[in-house]
Amino acid sequence: MILADKDKVAAAVREMSDSMLRIDAERELMKDIVDVTAEKYEIDKKHFRKIASIYHKRNLDEARSESNEVFELYEELFI
Repeated sequence: MILADKDKVAAAVREMSDSMLRIDAERELMKDIVDVTAEKYEIDKKHFRKIASIYHKRNLDEARSESNEVFELYEELFI
């Protein structure tokens, strides 16, 4: 590898590391939002995360359909 390539690869590694740092910070923020909301409003953390995910992905119908399929399969197997 020539020196110019090493510099470019090193720069790409630094850029990737910076991106990872931002991702880590956003994950920490999301965790804090979940913790504070769950405590303040007495909502289950798992449910809050699921609602936020559905809201973000705008896939309420898909989530509802998947849940119904799971319930139907469960009933078929065990009820």
